[in-house]
Amino acid sequence: MEALWRLLELLDRGGSAEQFAHVATSASRAGLSHEELAEVERAAEAALRIRATLTQHRRREAELAALFDTASDLAKLRDTDGVLRAIVHRARMLLHTHVAYLSLNDAAAGGTYMRVTEGCTSALFQQVILGMGEGLGGLVGQTARPYATTEYLPDPRFDHTEAIDAAVQDEGLVAILGVPLQLGSRVLGVLYAADRAPREFTTAEVSLLGSLADHAAIALDAAQRMEEARSAHETIRRHNEAMRRAEDAHDRLSDLVLRGGDVVQVATALAEVLHGGIVVHDVSGAELARVGADPMTQPVRLVEESRTSGRAVAHNGIWVCAVLAGPKPLGSITLTGHRELGDADRRLFERASVVTALLLLLRQSVAETEDRVRGELVTDLLTAPDRDPGGLIARGKRLGVDLTAPHVVVVAHAAQESRHRLATAAAARVPRTSLIGTHADRLVLLVPDADPAGLADQLARQLGDALDRPVTVGAAGPTAGPAELAAAHGEAERCLRALLELGYTGRGADLAGLGFVGVLLGDRADVDGYVHRTLGSVLDYDAQRGSELITTLHAYFDCGGNLNRAKDVLHVHVNTVTQRLERVTALLGPRWREPEQALEVQLALRLHRITRR
Repeated sequence: MEALWRLLELLDRGGSAEQFAHVATSASRAGLSHEELAEVERAAEAALRIRATLTQHRRREAELAALFDTASDLAKLRDTDGVLRAIVHRARMLLHTHVAYLSLNDAAAGGTYMRVTEGCTSALFQQVILGMGEGLGGLVGQTARPYATTEYLPDPRFDHTEAIDAAVQDEGLVAILGVPLQLGSRVLGVLYAADRAPREFTTAEVSLLGSLADHAAIALDAAQRMEEARSAHETIRRHNEAMRRAEDAHDRLSDLVLRGGDVVQVATALAEVLHGGIVVHDVSGAELARVGADPMTQPVRLVEESRTSGRAVAHNGIWVCAVLAGPKPLGSITLTGHRELGDADRRLFERASVVTALLLLLRQSVAETEDRVRGELVTDLLTAPDRDPGGLIARGKRLGVDLTAPHVVVVAHAAQESRHRLATAAAARVPRTSLIGTHADRLVLLVPDADPAGLADQLARQLGDALDRPVTVGAAGPTAGPAELAAAHGEAERCLRALLELGYTGRGADLAGLGFVGVLLGDRADVDGYVHRTLGSVLDYDAQRGSELITTLHAYFDCGGNLNRAKDVLHVHVNTVTQRLERVTALLGPRWREPEQALEVQLALRLHRITRR
């Protein structure tokens, strides 16, 4: 029958309901019998039911395809925003709404804000923030239940606020459906579909939007977990890297100590590892090493704070860690160039202080042992030089000191100062091949040098500056051999006593530098040298010019400084005597007539007369 074939064709082509109704109308006009017409109408009704079923299946198929696509997107999750945008887009397409959007809850702020929108044209709507319980979305977020309205603005079920209503009006929304993005009992946000005209949302549409919201919740949770995993991985990576770096640095520092490295090498390695400047001070505040930093005084307050807390402390861009051996302070390390210091670098810096303490203890132990051995050699050398000179020389060689080479013997004294501190300061200012020890409560040094006067003066100044107190130094030599060095020590000791008795505290000299006092105290009096040091310029002038300045000086002093009596002794005019004495002043200096220097000149004149005879 033609009408039945027509219905089948419409089913095949997906015809509209009007087209199916038109088939029954056409059959009625064709003059069919009552039974045939009833058959056609029943066939048309069946065709409409089949059409509705097919439409429902196609819609369900599209929905399932969208859900499968969403699941596929989640499986390939790389961009959370991209997945959320895809979900919002599918919600809009499947529900055939003008607008779809997604908001997320902000627990700290107590509200929900827009995350993704599609189809929106109002900037005001895209920036709106809903408080918990406010508007349709706030209610969904608070109750974790879906809500729908055919007309939002007059709907009394919702808590209308001026801001939300203004945004809804600006976007022109009328019908709104919102479902929660829920993960377990936790609501992450809300997924919406909305129209700009009144609309009744079906149960199937609510269910479909809920399924998409579940996928969105999974996407957000997966993204959060991936971010947490990446963060944890990065934290573990940084921690492992810091641990390896700290272990390498510790091994490097420990190896330096075991190989006999010094404080400067440890400071250099630490500066390279921490990428900053390093300054190491000893317990007295003296600088032991400095790498990549400007000179600075020891930050005593920070050192004390670090010693008390047992940790590194920071202030004004510098880090300080006390160097301790148990409760005993040994010094400090200062790090510059780091306002902030990570936990790993801070532990490394603190570990470096332990390594530095070990190094300083080793150095102190070695120094004490060496000082004891050297001190014993000094004692034996000065008390019994003739007992075993060969053994003394051999012991000196084992310490790197050649007692057969010329040495200046130096004796130093500083009132109210420990000999250990004085010895430490002196050791830093003489060659390593020097011999230092204590004898008869005096610091004694055997220094390879050729200028006793210059060395004594230099050491007195340098040690005085280092200890911030006067240091008096007597010297003798140079000489070589155990017996000669012991004799030179006696001369240096007499020189030191003379300096102290004469009030020359804080100065350094040898006996020759003490004038006639040195001549009188010396075992090997250098009379000619003394005469020449005192009157050499006058003697040379007489020798070169044939003048009689020395004779005039003899007459001047023999006559008690009376010029008239002197001119009678010399048989010259008084002006001649005056002119000769003016020449003497030009040669000896203006102070030769003052009591102390006049005594030197008279003694030299007397010795000159004796030696000439």
